[in-house]
Amino acid sequence: MDIGVLANPGSWYFEDIARAALKRGHRCQRLDFTRLTSLIPSKGQGSVISSGDTTISRMDAVIVRTMPPGSLEQVVFRMDVLTRLAAGGVEVLNPPKAIECAVDKYLTTARLSAEGLPVPATIVCESADAALEAFGELGGDVVVKPIFGAEGRGILRVSDPDLALRTFRTLERIQSVLYLQRFVEHDGSDIRVLVLDGRVLGAMRRRSDDDYRVNISRNGRAEPHHATEQERELALRAATATGTRFGGIDILYDRDGLANVIEINAVPGWRAFSRVTGIDVAAELIDSLSPRG
Repeated sequence: MDIGVLANPGSWYFEDIARAALKRGHRCQRLDFTRLTSLIPSKGQGSVISSGDTTISRMDAVIVRTMPPGSLEQVVFRMDVLTRLAAGGVEVLNPPKAIECAVDKYLTTARLSAEGLPVPATIVCESADAALEAFGELGGDVVVKPIFGAEGRGILRVSDPDLALRTFRTLERIQSVLYLQRFVEHDGSDIRVLVLDGRVLGAMRRRSDDDYRVNISRNGRAEPHHATEQERELALRAATATGTRFGGIDILYDRDGLANVIEINAVPGWRAFSRVTGIDVAAELIDSLSPRG
């Protein structure tokens, strides 16, 4: 197979995927989102999509390992290109619609709730006045999150009314959507369950002693964890609700032991996960792909 990986320069994940691919006799090449070009002929059989000198639309599969920051137009174009690749027979992992859903916290939370999955109470709005009212409705202790973002970046816990007002006014001025979620009191850990094609690969516990955000990228610690039946069910249902083939589902328990599905990551990392579980995630990814034909 000829496999492309949309990844940042120097990406550890590209190197790991390339290792697993080459071991199985497949070609693997790093691709750059910022070099995407789509040629639409006046007459023909569809777009010719490339990245630099590489014609991506002739590849068997493309694995998405990053979505770099960009303008709305740039991000929309990138997602459109992924959609055209999939329509042209290139296997895209994750599927474009799954990526669109997972990077949008509002859409993800709404879909999870609609499917009956437990999520923290959430209010999303555009004005500071509406956000201040929501702050009270959510108990005066909330986590404010960017709609788009991952690895705990841009997340702020607010429990003081004066600070809340200043925060909401600032976000309103820069034309941000205000996403407020009730803060879930927890023991300083959450569960990350990794799912691939409707099965649970494994799970780990992420723990922090000094931050309510337990992401490994924020100095959280990874520990082995055997997923319970409930955790496996929640993770699989969450992946199905968002159309995610490969995803990291984060489950957070409150002080009463009730589970909340916090997030679905459609470009999940596995460096710490593989270290504590011994699972070769890159090999699992490569084995999940199908030759074009």
